[in-house]
Parts: sequence; C-alpha cells; structure tokens
Amino acid sequence: MRVRAGWGWDNERVTRCLGRSDLLRLFDAHACLDRLWHGFTASPARIGAQRVRTDLPGPASASVLFPGLLPGIPAYTVRDETGHRGSGAVSRGVVCLHDLDTGEPLALLDAGALADWRTGLSAALGAHALARSDADVLGVLGCGARAEVLTRGLAALRPLAGVVVADRDGERAVDFARRCQEALGIQARSVATAEEVGAKAEVIAVAADTSVSLLGRVGERPGVHYALLGVGAVDGGEILTGLPRGARAIVDDTELADGFGGDAPRVAGTLRDVLTGTVAARTSADAVTAYVPFGPPWQDLTLSWLAYRSAVEAGVGTDLDFLA
Repeated sequence: MRVRAGWGWDNERVTRCLGRSDLLRLFDAHACLDRLWHGFTASPARIGAQRVRTDLPGPASASVLFPGLLPGIPAYTVRDETGHRGSGAVSRGVVCLHDLDTGEPLALLDAGALADWRTGLSAALGAHALARSDADVLGVLGCGARAEVLTRGLAALRPLAGVVVADRDGERAVDFARRCQEALGIQARSVATAEEVGAKAEVIAVAADTSVSLLGRVGERPGVHYALLGVGAVDGGEILTGLPRGARAIVDDTELADGFGGDAPRVAGTLRDVLTGTVAARTSADAVTAYVPFGPPWQDLTLSWLAYRSAVEAGVGTDLDFLA
C-alpha cells in the first residue's frame, strides 16, 4: 500500500467499489450542492468534454463521457454507460475515478446514482438561480429519483410553501408526496394531470423520459421556471424545441448541448455564466426560463471525489484488487 500525503486516502493496487446503496449512504444534499456550486464557478478545464455514443443491436446504445476534470482535484473520471429506450429511460453503467498522476483506478461508482444526484442537484441550483425570488411552489412531473433529489436540493436552497406532483402511476405520485411531507416538512399533494401542476407551480421539474410529451401540456404561464431532469434518453434539440415559445434556456455545457443537436438560438448561456454574473438570470418578472442539463463530466468528478474520500474515512464500500 501507498499513502498519498495530504489527501487521506491510501491506494496503489486497491480500487474502492461503491454501489447505489453506498452512495445514498454517503451523499448529503448540502455537501453535494456546495461541491457542484464550486464546480460551476471554477475555471473551466483546458481539456473539453467528449461524449462518444453508438447504437447497439436492438433499442440499446453505449456511450462514454470523459474526462471529468476540475482544478484542485488530483483525479479524473470516465463514465461508461449503456442506455435502453423502451417504456421508460433505463441507463446502467459505472464511473471510474482515476488518479490524475498515475492513472490508477481509485474507485468504481454506480453511474445511475451519480447521474441522479448530479442532475437533480444541478437542476436545483439552476432553479434557485433562475426562478423568481418569490417562487415557492414546486411542481413535479414524473416522480423518479432525480425529482426527489431536486426537491431535497431546492428545499435546502430556498423555503418552499408547497409541492404539487403528478405521475403516470398515481400511487407513485401519492407516495412521493408523502415522502416529501415526512422527510422535508413541506406540504405536498398529488394531482391527476400535468395541466393541474402547470396551473399551480412556479417551478416545474420535468423528468427526462416525459419531457417532450409533457412540456406542451403544462401551459405557458408567465414567470415560470422549468427544470428539466436530463436528456440522456431523448434528443437534446427536441427538448429545446419543445420548450414554450419564448422560453430562455440555460444549459450546463454549450459544447455538449451542440453535440445533442441543441437549438443554439434558444440557449442564452450556461449556469456558470449566471452564477458568475456574466449572464443575467432573468430579463423580467414574466420571463419564462428553463434549465437544461447535458451532464458535463466534471460533475461526475466532483461528486465521485467527494464520495470516494467520504467512503475511505467511513469505511464504506468494497475494496477490489484487480491485480490479485
């Protein structure tokens, strides 16, 4: 074994494996929000993100996203993922955290849980920055893990007066609302339709696999903010085109948005631009805004590094020696 001074981890041959349950045990919304905020406001890496994707036989695809880099973190990430388009978006894979100096694999982490947290919490940051300051009713369309993480994150960033939720599965929506009330102390209720959510909410979170079909049904109320929860299962350009007419879109990475076929005229800037004051968050109280995440790999890195160091300190996860 080798101990690298100053970072509190020891690794030369052993790789720490962290599954979904490990990551859910380690992650804290406040700590993750802090790391993501620092990532958005840090100087961009000199090496741009690359996404390589190919279709596989049947309704499956494979993709690689790399390299995740940030100043001050002595590691990088590579995401290896497969996707499946069926009745809903299904994505499985791993994120490999490598030592930046030696290339040694420090950790293998569940890509799905990382995607839920990076997407949900970056969307929460986007909603807090872009929504009106008095927006305090959150609407949720599609009650999956990312929507739950966004709700937790937004509640940590601003006071919420209520949450209104809808899902194709009515029982799932009822259960989501119950968990919001119990875990966060927020008044939450389920409704039957997207139109009811659109009529009551000022921030509307839309799940990835329902974005295009539901965007046209929630209405075009002035001043609303839309938080889209990922574009991995659908075309990014289709999402941007499906936004209400006149909506001002903010993305997390313009190059990745272009790679998805993003509609450049609709993109006003990045969340980094907004958080650093380069681009205004809103042009008026009635402006309609949207945050569209494409998942740059530095987000994998900042949460993977946080999870890895926390796992070593807490003794969480399973060590695997690939050279044994």
